[in-house]
Amino acid sequence: MGTVHAEITLRNVIDVSKAMKGDIPKEDVREITVNSVVDTGAASLVINEEICEILGLGIREEKSVKMADGRRVPCKLTEPVDIGWKDRNWACPALVVPGAESILLGAIPLEGMDLIINTKTQELIGAHGDIVEYMAY
Repeated sequence: MGTVHAEITLRNVIDVSKAMKGDIPKEDVREITVNSVVDTGAASLVINEEICEILGLGIREEKSVKMADGRRVPCKLTEPVDIGWKDRNWACPALVVPGAESILLGAIPLEGMDLIINTKTQELIGAHGDIVEYMAY
């Protein structure tokens, strides 16, 4: 199986909440669209320091994380990030891995958005079709 990529939009979940309440204009929601690596071996969303700064994310805690190659790396766990893919959204904390070259979309957000990898076409698809009943931002 090859590497699967997906274009996702990451938003500061606190900004999203404020915009939904009318406290800030939608244009003021800090967001970025990135090409992510879909990684079912990663648990959550993995971002780098630059994206954390662009989104203005607060840090909830620092922890040591075991990487795929066995190394332990000190990382930061952010407050929740709103992840958008097509018409689906999911919010979860992100791991900030120092110097991360790729953004990883892991198993927890994939499950939350009801997404799987189509192994024949090497693309991300809805596990139960493309009709979802989530309210997209």
